[in-house]
Amino acid sequence: MDVLSNALSTIMNNETRNQRECILSPASKLIGSILRVLQQTGYIGKFEFIDDGRFGKFEVQLLGRINKCGAIKPRFFVKFKNIEDWEKKFLPSRDFGILIMSTSGGVLTHRDAKQKRVGGVLLGYVF
Repeated sequence: MDVLSNALSTIMNNETRNQRECILSPASKLIGSILRVLQQTGYIGKFEFIDDGRFGKFEVQLLGRINKCGAIKPRFFVKFKNIEDWEKKFLPSRDFGILIMSTSGGVLTHRDAKQKRVGGVLLGYVF
């Protein structure tokens, strides 16, 4: 069971049905970090953690700005010099969409990773 893949596919399914919000369950720190990155880049609105006594849930406000999103499996390790090659592989065009990476500095977009000159593990893509 891949929690990240389930969360991104739930977001994608609710976006295609023009829903205004969705519930992501179970919650994890990784999903919370990815939601924070999506919020900072303007793909989603507010999100809130709901403690249900078990694993928890995230309630996410959708803005209708996501065309496609998904998890990248297997999670490839990417060096700083090769980020642009992976960008060409997963994103439709230059400067359109983001790759989400887990780096030593936390969960970042590929643009922030380039700026900080760090590599990391690819987690997903959004455009």
